[in-house]
Amino acid sequence: MSARTPATLTTFTLLRFDNRQRWWMWLQMALARPQLARTPGLRFWKLLGAGKDGGFSLQPDFNRFGLLLVWEQARSAQDFFNASTLFHALRQRAAERWTAFLLPIQARGAWNRRQPFVPASSHEWAHVAPIAVLTRATIRLAHLRDFWAHVPSANVALTQTEGVLFSIGVGEMPLARQATFSVWRDIEAIHRYAHRTRGHAEALRRTRREHWYAEELFARFAVLATEGSWCGQDPLGGSLAANPPLSSSQSRRPPQWLDR
Repeated sequence: MSARTPATLTTFTLLRFDNRQRWWMWLQMALARPQLARTPGLRFWKLLGAGKDGGFSLQPDFNRFGLLLVWEQARSAQDFFNASTLFHALRQRAAERWTAFLLPIQARGAWNRRQPFVPASSHEWAHVAPIAVLTRATIRLAHLRDFWAHVPSANVALTQTEGVLFSIGVGEMPLARQATFSVWRDIEAIHRYAHRTRGHAEALRRTRREHWYAEELFARFAVLATEGSWCGQDPLGGSLAANPPLSSSQSRRPPQWLDR
């Protein structure tokens, strides 16, 4: 029997720029792609825009951006965050940045016909908390109106659901290629939102019945560590410190290179 492929480390970085620097960042949405493509150990990457007011929105936020990176190993991520000229420039120009270091524990679906995440052994992380969730979809043109008609109620439901610690809407392409990144107190909170919240549950039923999406992906992650701030604070606050200890084979202690 062949050895199991090691789980991939995922990093999700949010960047906020003031008005003087945002146009530089918009240029990087095109110019940074060759450099990311050449980054050693980088398995998958996406440069993302953000919606107004943090959720899905027809109006983009021209000052906020996301950077999703999937690494073959932690050492490659370490080299990028410590020595990459691209990340150095992002760090110097951004008014604020926040990064979550994530270990995938469940993933299904595809992104550009690929499954970017290699999950860790799920039984070792069965009781992990908090949990990050990434959902992503390419919406069929025929169902754009249906999708966006359900967005306001879904956004309200998400922000009002007990147990959600943080959420933001991001995307690759206005209107048609959308994603959400959220962090939840525990698995029970995720289940309550997914199956008991009227706005989201109705959208989910119609999505399945009417085939709104040409492609979709769902992934859950253990949050290993965070670095930086968003809106002046760490969105997770003391949630990581309050976690129960894990097995000796896994550690939630931030790597030394995070303590810069």
